[in-house]
Amino acid sequence: MPALLSEISSETLLVLGLYLAIAGAYLVVVPLALYFWMHRRWNVMGKIERTGVYGLVFLFFPGLILFAPFLNFRMAGQGEVRPG
Repeated sequence: MPALLSEISSETLLVLGLYLAIAGAYLVVVPLALYFWMHRRWNVMGKIERTGVYGLVFLFFPGLILFAPFLNFRMAGQGEVRPG
């Protein structure tokens, strides 16, 4: 393994690092920011903002689908319901 790393040029490592950074931003950072933005603003968004958010959801769908099973943004209920 060390012999393989010594033969890889620094430019190649830089390019691989940039690819990993872009992939991390596309699949992790932006989708999480978008999820929390939608959670905070869902009930007060205007038409233009909602259209922009829908476009971002379309653009970042692969990252959003990765986090969908782990995030729950359902609205809280009205507390306990006592039988009448």
